[in-house]
Amino acid sequence: MDEKAAQAPTGAPGSVPPAIVVMGVAGCGKSAVGIALAAALGVIFIEGDRLHPPENVARMASGEPLTDQLREGWLNAIGERVAASVGQGQGVVAACSALKRSYRDRLSGFCPGLVFLYLEIDPATARHRVGNRKGHFMPASLVDSQFAILEPPAAEERALTLDATRPVGEIVAAAVRLIRRS
Repeated sequence: MDEKAAQAPTGAPGSVPPAIVVMGVAGCGKSAVGIALAAALGVIFIEGDRLHPPENVARMASGEPLTDQLREGWLNAIGERVAASVGQGQGVVAACSALKRSYRDRLSGFCPGLVFLYLEIDPATARHRVGNRKGHFMPASLVDSQFAILEPPAAEERALTLDATRPVGEIVAAAVRLIRRS
């Protein structure tokens, strides 16, 4: 799983505040990487999990995967927050699974320049990580359901793919390099 830049962001560095969604299945490190990447870029961080409606959290906590319909409002909430930040001239990094192309298209509808940072991970490592975390609503039993619907970004999408098994600092450094040279 090497660094891969599909269609990386374009434009002069610093010309437009970055709008990035750190994406991938549960356990890939979206939040940890997102927080560190936002700090490295000097932009705000949006934790997508905090924008789930309570009924979605309850479903997932009980081991029920979300449907596309149940994700719509959540994706809209994230897209609106990202667009509002960019509209105020602030760069933003958001953590959101964005597992399907249709989810990424929905988010991009709010912010056409949105770039996705896909944290690629294998199922066994993701299950292990989710099983070991404390205080999160997402049970390890749902990891396989996420891989079942995962559509990794295609070459024509504005996405960067990085190996999620690398240390957070290395992932962030690689992401910053890729974003700044684009």
